[in-house]
Amino acid sequence: MSTLRPLGDRLIVKASTKEEVTASGIILPDTASKERPEQGEVIAIGPGRLLDNGSVAPMHVKVGQKIVFKKYSPDEVKVDDTEFLVISESDVLAVIE
Repeated sequence: MSTLRPLGDRLIVKASTKEEVTASGIILPDTASKERPEQGEVIAIGPGRLLDNGSVAPMHVKVGQKIVFKKYSPDEVKVDDTEFLVISESDVLAVIE
């Protein structure tokens, strides 16, 4: 099995899936809407953003946290039939607690 190791201030995120149930009880998977997700769980984090003075700014999010991010910011990556999102930390809007 392959693994992804993010570089710099990037995160690997597993998108949250949400199924919707219609009034008549039909389950619509999130793929039916074709909308990009805006939430997910952090799977891996990079070392941090390189500053002008050569030091590295630590990441503010941690592996396992659930986050909200900008809708069109992630890049989609597929590894071993599993889809992941690659996001810059600056595109994270909030941590869900």
